[in-house]
Amino acid sequence: MTGLYGLILDVDGVIADTEAINARASIAMFEESFGLKGMVRTDFDKGLGRGAAAYVRAAAEVHGLELTDAQVSAATEMRQEKFLAMLNEQPLPPFEGVLELMQEAMSRPDFRVAIATSSTREKSEAVLQSAKVPYREITYITGSDVARKKPDPELFLTAALRAGVDPVRCVVIEDAPDGVAAAKAAGARCIAVTNSTTADKLAQADWIVASLAEVDVDSVLKLIEQSERRTGRK
Repeated sequence: MTGLYGLILDVDGVIADTEAINARASIAMFEESFGLKGMVRTDFDKGLGRGAAAYVRAAAEVHGLELTDAQVSAATEMRQEKFLAMLNEQPLPPFEGVLELMQEAMSRPDFRVAIATSSTREKSEAVLQSAKVPYREITYITGSDVARKKPDPELFLTAALRAGVDPVRCVVIEDAPDGVAAAKAAGARCIAVTNSTTADKLAQADWIVASLAEVDVDSVLKLIEQSERRTGRK
């Protein structure tokens, strides 16, 4: 691990604008399965970045709907089916700067790049294919690979371990408060991008940007080196 740096990216809301489709698919599922109407995207905010079950439960709670584990499981399956159908009809391009940053890091011998998402492999792989991310060439961790979801750090610790990089020499790119908390709990630095929520909700991050076009490998290195100077680690 000595001498290596890591760049770890979330998928939903970081690679591409999936949150709008996530909400549309979920709203359609709630209306079809439970007869709930008038739901809006912000109903799901407390579940952002925490996996499908937490996402569904967050909106159910807003509307006073108590769901059993079996109902949540069925709801998440239907939500994913609707999401994949919508994505098939309208492929998503990557956010500005995403592919450029990944390719720059991948071209360097001292960097390892990883994808780490709480989403399922089927759902996240569809997004990565749509955005033309070279995920087969890098470490790729999904919610199926870990027992605990964000804000627990297990997802990012697992990604760093499989990439062969010390977590404290990694920068995680996130778009949700629980993702930022998970990155910090893993000991990594975190860049938060305001694709899914406002900057004030991402205040725990080391750097907040409006677009990954503002980020390059030199700025990623700077974050890691600043942290090493503060802690005395090298």
